[in-house]
Amino acid sequence: MDWVEAIGYLGTALTVASSAMSTMIPLRIVALCASCAVITYGFLIGSVPVMLTEAIQIPFNAWRLYEMVRLVRDTEQAASGDLSLDWLKPFGVSRRFRAGEVLFLKGDPAHEMYLIESGRFRIAEHNLDVTPGQIVGELGMLSPGNRRTGSLACVEAGSARCLSYSEVKQLYYQNPEFGFYFLKLTSERLFQGAADAARPHPAAPAGSEVL
Repeated sequence: MDWVEAIGYLGTALTVASSAMSTMIPLRIVALCASCAVITYGFLIGSVPVMLTEAIQIPFNAWRLYEMVRLVRDTEQAASGDLSLDWLKPFGVSRRFRAGEVLFLKGDPAHEMYLIESGRFRIAEHNLDVTPGQIVGELGMLSPGNRRTGSLACVEAGSARCLSYSEVKQLYYQNPEFGFYFLKLTSERLFQGAADAARPHPAAPAGSEVL
């Protein structure tokens, strides 16, 4: 076996290895290495179809790798910083809500979480306001039976970006790092909410309570 064949076998081995991987970032990296090896082999043996096939795959794998690396980076920054969740915006759908509209009640089945974009929302059981830039409803994904742990109503008309749990789970299973940082983020939000609930709150202005 000469060195040209060795490069071809290396490309084959890397292709098989990438197919066997279950996590996205290592898969994309190995797939890119496999494409480079196969293109080199195709060039050395003068096979245009071999080179063309791998050349087409490289941009797709490179773009997906970039997306996953960016997602992990942004999630890590959110988990270790100010709990900003702007990185979720590309994955959600924005919805408008009227003042007085109830989004869900405690004990309801939970299927999605909300990133508040404008307006003001309230968790009635704890008399807590949820304002733009904050997330609410994510704990339903972790609660027993996926039930709501509180009720949420719109106090001042606004919008919220809705992200289904199925999308969150898909991202979680595709990348372990995302799953780790998302759980860290929701845990910090849980402790933050518990600390806020333990503090005394001023009485709400008359007529502002939403049932």
